Amino acid sequence: MDKIGRPLRNRHSNMQMILLVWLILLPATTLAGATLAKHSELDTARPDFAAIRDVQTKKSAFFDYLMPFVLDANAAIGAERARLLQMEAINATGRALSSAQQADLLRLAKRYRLPTAQHNRPTDKLIAQVLQRVDVVPASLVLAQAANESGWGTSRFARQANNYFGMWCYQAGCGLKPRQRDAGRSHEVKRFEHTRDSVVAYLHNLNTNRAYQSLRNLRQTTRELGAPLRGVLLAEGLLSYSSRGADYIKDIQAMIITNDLEQLSFEVASQ
Repeated sequence: MDKIGRPLRNRHSNMQMILLVWLILLPATTLAGATLAKHSELDTARPDFAAIRDVQTKKSAFFDYLMPFVLDANAAIGAERARLLQMEAINATGRALSSAQQADLLRLAKRYRLPTAQHNRPTDKLIAQVLQRVDVVPASLVLAQAANESGWGTSRFARQANNYFGMWCYQAGCGLKPRQRDAGRSHEVKRFEHTRDSVVAYLHNLNTNRAYQSLRNLRQTTRELGAPLRGVLLAEGLLSYSSRGADYIKDIQAMIITNDLEQLSFEVASQ
């Protein structure tokens, strides 16, 4: 299972058709409600998820713990995106960007790993390319993957390395050695100082790794259609996240639907 997102096989699909099908199947008004706590501050006290025996209580505790970090990380991305949209609006009027804006644009292009050869493209083209990468990931998808990858926060990697998404690293001592690592493999499961860092790294991986270009394409098409971003749709772009491929995608989508995570995301966003 290559959690840095190396492509496992090619998938030729009509992304716009997938999008339209999901938008038809999942109208926002059909999702069930959920009870939430308000998150005005990040709570750094991690519950002992393994000690919580009641399944629903454990799930609620898990979502309540992770959601503030997801909102915080997405808010930071949203602020970057807002600056890019302002640049796009200025450029559309024929005016030149300020020197500070030009520097910011190139900084974001570099941060989001746009190939250096593309940095000298016309301003409108460069902004469009960076915008495709600088965008939020629905909380529903983040929470479902975190729950799946960490066993609802009970995995050794979540407890000892604050790694909720199974992300790998390749330098000795950078993380925890998997107990069942295949012979000849050298990867470790990356260690993070804080849960927040794990969430930030996961979002950056989806936004920059070429393995998730299809996810970014789906997200961009959704934006162009003026539809809300849905985790159950964007999960279609996770084929390379797991060696299980399409079966993994089905599991993530099932977790989103079963746990009403789309509605959870909408309710939190409206608070």
